[in-house]
Amino acid sequence: MGDGALVGVAGFARALEEAGLPVTLDATHAYVRALLEVDASNPAHVYWTGRTTLCRDPDDIPRYDLAFEAWFGGDLPVISRTTGQQQRTATVAALTSPGGSDSEGDDSPRLQVAADDTEILRHRDIAELTPAERAHLDEMLTLLEPRPPRRPAARLRPSRRGTVDPRRTLRAMLAAGGEAVRPARHSRATRPRRVVLLIDVSGSMSPYADALLRFAHVVTRSNPAATEVFSLGTRMTRLSRAMRARDPERALAAASSTVPDWAGGTRLGDTLRAFLDRWGRRGIARGAVVVIFSDGWERGDTSLLAEQMAQLRRLAHAVLWVNPHAGADGYEPIQSGISAALPHLDRLLAGHSLATLEELLKEVHRA
Repeated sequence: MGDGALVGVAGFARALEEAGLPVTLDATHAYVRALLEVDASNPAHVYWTGRTTLCRDPDDIPRYDLAFEAWFGGDLPVISRTTGQQQRTATVAALTSPGGSDSEGDDSPRLQVAADDTEILRHRDIAELTPAERAHLDEMLTLLEPRPPRRPAARLRPSRRGTVDPRRTLRAMLAAGGEAVRPARHSRATRPRRVVLLIDVSGSMSPYADALLRFAHVVTRSNPAATEVFSLGTRMTRLSRAMRARDPERALAAASSTVPDWAGGTRLGDTLRAFLDRWGRRGIARGAVVVIFSDGWERGDTSLLAEQMAQLRRLAHAVLWVNPHAGADGYEPIQSGISAALPHLDRLLAGHSLATLEELLKEVHRA
């Protein structure tokens, strides 16, 4: 493998870091050594060699695929059913048991029941669910596929469209003996934008807190390097490390043991001030998409909340407020906290059901 190929490997490692998959030096060396043992001119060999040596967790694979496509171009190698592993897909069972009148060989009525149950549950208020329905909802939350928002990066990358890259074009002309060649082009690369989730765990939000933390776990696992999670109550608690646990039950258990004011009161102004003073102004909120999950009941000074929201809006790229009650018919934002925060929000959204959380993911991606 020549020096140019080694430079290409180093560039691919940087591309992986831009995609949110940090690569250690040892892993890069292992990748180089493995490439020496395979046919480096075969894209499939290059793909599987990198996936084997550079991915440490199954959750790394989507980010690896995106970086591989962006760096090397072309389609990803397809796994055949006879030579490779089959992709695993999660399934959700029906809430109701199939009736005894269904024939044993015909599964279509059972599938229809499962589909109907799932669609109904998507729009049900989380606070009104039975324990069985909550367990079903937990499974459905794990099927969400968040797409993090993107922001421009300082680095330029080769592209089929974009501005002409004079250096690469000149090098190509020199390699062709001075003959005219097709101009090389480049465009601005992108990287994930930070997402900050602030979740109210006070008593009035307790019917939704568990589902919202599970939602936060799904968002965090999709992009651990660029997602931060905090709880709001009478104080601010950082839950980012707990949310990075692979197993959702273990993540929620760690979060519950970390939060000292679970189901307590709400002092949104004081907790937001603590967030901005300790974390927000130091970089976590700068240029981020900040999502606040709260019903807006404020026991503290609403003028303080308005002041902190104004500061947060100046720091963040976008501020979204998710209120479980905003989806009710005839809802008006009259709660003291909502009224104080509303002038400083980009969007006020509902968050009482799985369907509204799915819409929230789209809003975050578009922000």
